[in-house]
Amino acid sequence: MPPTQVALLCLGESLVEGPQARCEVLSRPVIQARPSFMVPKGQSVTLWCWGTREAEEYRLHFEGGVAALKRPKPPGLVDKVKFLIPTMTSSTAGQYHCFYRRGELWSEPSSHLDLVVTGMYDTPTLSVQSGPEVALGDSVTFFCHLATATSTFFLLKEGRSSRPQRSHGSTQAEFPVGPVTVAHQGTYRCFGSYNNHAWSFPSNPVMLLVTGEDTQTPLSSGSRGPRKVITGGGHSQMGLAFLVLVALAWLLAEDWLGRRRAARWEGRRRRTRAPGRGAEGQCPQVALKLAPGPQAM
Repeated sequence: MPPTQVALLCLGESLVEGPQARCEVLSRPVIQARPSFMVPKGQSVTLWCWGTREAEEYRLHFEGGVAALKRPKPPGLVDKVKFLIPTMTSSTAGQYHCFYRRGELWSEPSSHLDLVVTGMYDTPTLSVQSGPEVALGDSVTFFCHLATATSTFFLLKEGRSSRPQRSHGSTQAEFPVGPVTVAHQGTYRCFGSYNNHAWSFPSNPVMLLVTGEDTQTPLSSGSRGPRKVITGGGHSQMGLAFLVLVALAWLLAEDWLGRRRAARWEGRRRRTRAPGRGAEGQCPQVALKLAPGPQAM
């Protein structure tokens, strides 16, 4: 039963049976694209839909219509299915979401997934003003330029959790960033686009370096206080190595001193004679003088 019909059925039950009526609603599934939601033209991508082990069937929707149906194998033992798109094109790029069915009930739809095809246009150029090295708290501006006129640009920081920023322009767009934090440090690329799901080739990578004092509030009493963030060199690694060497030297010195104290104590103990014993540690021989016996009468 589609989710809309389930909602209408629940509404009807509540009107007939009153506020005490309960209608079962299945949890939402989760949809993900692997290895990424950005897929170069001509390459493959796999869409995963996570539901529950009780799910009997999964349904993939593309741009509002049913794209594929699949049953889990083996049934009752897995909580997800995969839908393969063997060749990515502008026709397969767009918005996807999925459902799953248990008995006669269909779940709520998953959150939508925007699947993007890249490599459709020329390659843009990315640059950064007041960078690429910037102090904490300052601001920078990225400029994305594409010779072929377009309408929309996207700026993306490499990483799984990164979401693209959008800006508009004909041949160039600006992306102001700031005040910067340590989280802004990383590699950036930009894309040009004529719609949300067909992008150009990726631009040249630009690395943003962040320096300064990280004054984030410690999460607990055991957390470290303000720390120095140096991203342009290996000073932090050198400092860590020095601290490790100092700790090792301290441990070796403590071990040596402990052994020396133990040796001194053992020597003193051996030289000390217990009361009532000879030099060899044995009882001394004592000459006994016998009293003269009684004289004969």
